[in-house]
Amino acid sequence: QVQLVESGGGLVQAGDSLRLSCAASGRTFSSYTMGWFRQAPGKEREFVARISWSSSIYYADSVKGRFTMSRDNAKKMVYLQMNSLKPEDTAVYYCAARNGYYSGDSPAHYGSWGQGTQVTVSS
Repeated sequence: QVQLVESGGGLVQAGDSLRLSCAASGRTFSSYTMGWFRQAPGKEREFVARISWSSSIYYADSVKGRFTMSRDNAKKMVYLQMNSLKPEDTAVYYCAARNGYYSGDSPAHYGSWGQGTQVTVSS
């Protein structure tokens, strides 16, 4: 298991940018598939982006071209750069980890989760 701690959320206006960070612990971080998910009030948790150990990245259509995910295996960090934010991006954002390669979007396949960080985008 890996422990995850997110940071970087906040209140911004539409069109602004935010950078979320996720700090991980654990000796085998580099082998994990890392994901970002979000959950808005009254809605199910939804996939945002994932990055494999080799930095192969996949985005949800709703964020493609606006969000950029990256990882630094040496620092055991994962990032989500969010540009051109929209009010519909408002949600609690969660960092998640799965040991080994995973090419799907289901949160059920991630075994470790952070506590979440709130992102609020005003219009």
